[in-house]
Amino acid sequence: MNKLDALKSLYKPYRYTIRGKCTILETTSGNFVVKKKPKNKDLPSIFNYLKSRGFDYFPEVYSDTRDDAYVYEYIEDDNVVNPSKSEDLINVVGLLHAKTSFNKEVSEETYKEIYEDIKNNILYLKDYYLKYYELFLKSIYPSPKEYEFLRNYSKINSALNFSEEELDNWYSLVKEKKSERISLIHNNLALEHYLKRDKDYLISWDKAKFDTPVLDLVKLYQNNFWDLEFNTIYKKYLNITYLSESEQKLFFILISLVPEITFDEDEFTACKNMRECLDYVYKTEEFLKPYYTTDT
Repeated sequence: MNKLDALKSLYKPYRYTIRGKCTILETTSGNFVVKKKPKNKDLPSIFNYLKSRGFDYFPEVYSDTRDDAYVYEYIEDDNVVNPSKSEDLINVVGLLHAKTSFNKEVSEETYKEIYEDIKNNILYLKDYYLKYYELFLKSIYPSPKEYEFLRNYSKINSALNFSEEELDNWYSLVKEKKSERISLIHNNLALEHYLKRDKDYLISWDKAKFDTPVLDLVKLYQNNFWDLEFNTIYKKYLNITYLSESEQKLFFILISLVPEITFDEDEFTACKNMRECLDYVYKTEEFLKPYYTTDT
């Protein structure tokens, strides 16, 4: 008997629906969500920790006795058009970080490793885009993707230069620090993982871990940059909790890393990928501009 058959036998649903990685069971005693257990992740323990910190914005786990799946309460989103959904989400995220933050002692190698990882990523991207720039320059009659890339290469390179320069500035701030502020982070933030009913809910906690809260903001930005007025929700976040100077700089560096464009697909797909990448670069520049402009 497989996982779904066993649960159908236990809960006796009159209807079940497979939605993404979840199975929704509709029964006479209520509706439930069945989801495969993530590897090496004890979600009930994470939820109990959150409750102990006064944070309960997540679905209840009704059963964790099976080895292969968790059974959650089913949360039906109110489906009301909510123009402030992103602000409601960031309010919950701010509370999550504020209630679970603590300082952890680290060795001097910790920040050095972070610096080197990001530096190597930047150098890889610079070499990657330079290779295509030099290749496309040889075209006598550039294709649409080649022409669009050549027109915008300087913008891509400028974004990567900014990340590299700011990374050096960030490392000068943290290289002698002996502690790091961490919190329990959701690590998979997106607008689709926020639901509202009788209260606010964050779902999809499978990647939750203890790490810098900066990663949650980066993930949310990357997942929904085009849908969000990020200046507004970022300021709201800082009204709920805080980022130190080095944390804010790290956030700006990470969102400035240009996504890798795939050129070896058909012309239409390559142009679409490039347009999405350029939208990201220009949108990010607009978001960062007020933080790097002297204003009397």
